[in-house]
Amino acid sequence: MAPLLHLVGARPNFMKVAPVVRAGAARGLEQILVHTGQHYDDTMSDTFFRALDLPRPNENLGVGSGTSTEQTARVMLGLEPVLDRYRPSWVVVYGDVNSTLAGAVVAAQKRFRIAHVEAGLRSGDWSMPEEVNRVVTDRLATLLLTPSRDADRNLANEGVAAGRIQFVGNVMIDTLLRLEPKAASLRVPQAFNLPPGRFVFVTLHRPSNVDDPAVLRELTLALDQLAETVPVCFAAHPRTRQRLAEFGIQLSPGVLVLDPLGYLETIGLIREAGLVLTDSGGLQEETTVLGIPCLTARSTTERPITLTEGTNQLVAPSRAAILTAAGHILTANRPHDRRQPEGWDGHAGERVIDAILRV
Repeated sequence: MAPLLHLVGARPNFMKVAPVVRAGAARGLEQILVHTGQHYDDTMSDTFFRALDLPRPNENLGVGSGTSTEQTARVMLGLEPVLDRYRPSWVVVYGDVNSTLAGAVVAAQKRFRIAHVEAGLRSGDWSMPEEVNRVVTDRLATLLLTPSRDADRNLANEGVAAGRIQFVGNVMIDTLLRLEPKAASLRVPQAFNLPPGRFVFVTLHRPSNVDDPAVLRELTLALDQLAETVPVCFAAHPRTRQRLAEFGIQLSPGVLVLDPLGYLETIGLIREAGLVLTDSGGLQEETTVLGIPCLTARSTTERPITLTEGTNQLVAPSRAAILTAAGHILTANRPHDRRQPEGWDGHAGERVIDAILRV
């Protein structure tokens, strides 16, 4: 069998590919790992490979930063000769980042089979670049590997043949469950003088929240006001830091602003938080499994299972909405209620490999 070629580019991909690579190695499969370099600095990339025990990539395309169009084009140009060299049996793409779309387009044009891990998720919000990426990738993929049953229904409603859809569960939760004990042992909240169970952990990076100065100002005012009564820890994405500087927005001294954290450090903080405020897709899932209340500053989510079976709530990105919702959660003082939706059991990576080998 020709090798499986795994294509990753941004940090959410790294947590998803790790259990699939482990499962493939356990089966003795030849595997090629290609890193597009979409996330290119050490904090956003190399640190994650080390924490996740991923092998060094066989290829790094080094595409770097740029607009969505620029990144997509660079990945396409860099990937074509790599596919010609390795002639993989499958090109496996993950999630919904620019690298995912670029990989699917090149693989389809060159007639390689494509497996899309985390297929079928839909927000219905076409202003999100990720929605475009995942819909087009699903149209091109040979095998659609879904993390939840709602994703199966989305694909069926779009006319996808049942034989192309395979429910496998959530591969990112494989990584969370495997590494949570190690993350807990780091005692990250204590390192930042944060009282376990009584602080708010924040991440914000989506263009709709950070590229509009009025919206970003509302969000930061909410953080400032929250910090008057509870410790607030804000892991600021480089994009968000840049926008804060451009717009002349300064957070109050009560908000602890951190550089982007490694995976283990992030999980170490999430699992001890009293509340998470985010616009990240992955954190919606991780907080569900860890039982941590989550407010997602968006009007839609492609992960509705975190609303119906998890701990997630959607909230408008406004000071009033966030403070009201956070106040209800923080005063309730309920014990953490861990959840396990179907297939979020730590074995999704094995099911991905099983599904590929069955075809």
